[in-house]
Amino acid sequence: MELFNHPLRLHADPSRVVVRPFHIGWVSQANGISRSERLINEVLQMTREQARDQLDLVLKDFEARHWQTRRVFMTRYDEIAAAHGLDGDAIGDEKRQLIGAYFCHEYSYAAAALMNPSAVPHFDQSGMPEGSQRILMSLRSVGEGHISSVAFREGIITSANELKLAPEPPFATAADTVGTGEDEAPVGPVTVYRHRDSTLSGTVIFPITQAQSKGLEDLRLVQFRHDDDELEWLGTYTAYNGDTIQSELLRTKDFRAFDLVPMTGSASRNKGIALFPRKVDGQYMSIGRQDGETLYLLKSDRLNHWDEGTQILAPEFPWEFVQIGNCGPPIEIDEGWLLLTHGVGAMRKYSIGAALLDKDDPSKVLGRTREPILAAADQDREGYVPNVVYSCGAMRHGDRLFMPYGIADSSVGFAFVEIAEMLRAM
Repeated sequence: MELFNHPLRLHADPSRVVVRPFHIGWVSQANGISRSERLINEVLQMTREQARDQLDLVLKDFEARHWQTRRVFMTRYDEIAAAHGLDGDAIGDEKRQLIGAYFCHEYSYAAAALMNPSAVPHFDQSGMPEGSQRILMSLRSVGEGHISSVAFREGIITSANELKLAPEPPFATAADTVGTGEDEAPVGPVTVYRHRDSTLSGTVIFPITQAQSKGLEDLRLVQFRHDDDELEWLGTYTAYNGDTIQSELLRTKDFRAFDLVPMTGSASRNKGIALFPRKVDGQYMSIGRQDGETLYLLKSDRLNHWDEGTQILAPEFPWEFVQIGNCGPPIEIDEGWLLLTHGVGAMRKYSIGAALLDKDDPSKVLGRTREPILAAADQDREGYVPNVVYSCGAMRHGDRLFMPYGIADSSVGFAFVEIAEMLRAM
């Protein structure tokens, strides 16, 4: 099968940093006060001139690296003041900003890896010439401690297999809840908000809840059309706390506010649920893997509750003998539902294939590719986890698919493939 592999690659970038809360904790010292209280007292005991000098040193190091650094410090101070009962009226601006700075740290959110993207139509298609479409991609970014977060990129694709990404802004900002001070992480659900001055390409969603504490992994975005024709962007992802995993649901209508909702049901204990972009036969449907090896069709009357389903695809060909999984939400075409799959073969080599499901009854498999449409080869083999290509979601653009894909758990590549050629390969 002929596939156009775009030359652009996105790589990990340690220079992409954001300011994050630094949680020092409530551990008591020998004198009976916590570390946080001791640190606050150290700043409060400074003279005004000492505090100004120390703040100037901090700003010299960091003000040019972040958006509205002073405001960030003040916001963090407000959280600390609320937790510790500080009287802001009695504390000058320099000391408040300095206290805020001590309870912040700089985090390189994509220093280790950038991988496993998904793509959907952008919410703004105004002014697009014929044959062009704005796109929105999610990316799994991995930073210090191998903690995964969600980053975004915007761009344009054309019918000539062109891809033009909007430039990343010089400053990245973290979407966040209204400040929670030094309290424990919430249980969920939670809503996080994009900074009012930040573009989507400069926004990162970090773990917020206890269940997410070690990572938000592999967001599978889909543009969902409800029964009343209203559009909502949904995404399933894996929340990881270091010991257990949990499937969760991201919901947004404007990419300003994002609801992060834990899923329930027996299927939610597994990774990789991928939603259909609309109801089928009056039910929500998704594709999931319940046994670690095969793919199931799941049905539900709620978007955030999924129980066991019906097995529809099992390993059949050598390139997928170890296991088969989905590579994102099913894509509706005239012939049915086009489902990208991943297979694992000898030497744990990951490849991407496809299957066609019946439009009215997706439990019926109409065809599947005998050979991969994309496999790890040449420059796409090397990286943190070698011999892996993996996508969390492609999108239709005219008579072809635009497919971003992760390379060796390290970087991101892009491909265009004719839908008709995929069907002929089944």
